[in-house]
Amino acid sequence: MKAVVSKTEFAVCVKNDDCSDLELRKVYEVLPDPKAEKDDYIRIVDESGEDYLYPARYFYPVKLPKVVRESFRIAA
Repeated sequence: MKAVVSKTEFAVCVKNDDCSDLELRKVYEVLPDPKAEKDDYIRIVDESGEDYLYPARYFYPVKLPKVVRESFRIAA
């Protein structure tokens, strides 16, 4: 998943192991972080607008249409 994550701008949460910061089935913005990816982590922007590291296995990369990606960025 490392190679896919580095090129992904968004990912859907598929697992949270009772992590209250993450909502299952929610799409999150991904920030590139090659160092974190080497350790199988992914940098996610949450609802506060801050970014945090989470296990990459909690997410599945998704490709969104351009209009959807733009609407996510405007909302942020």
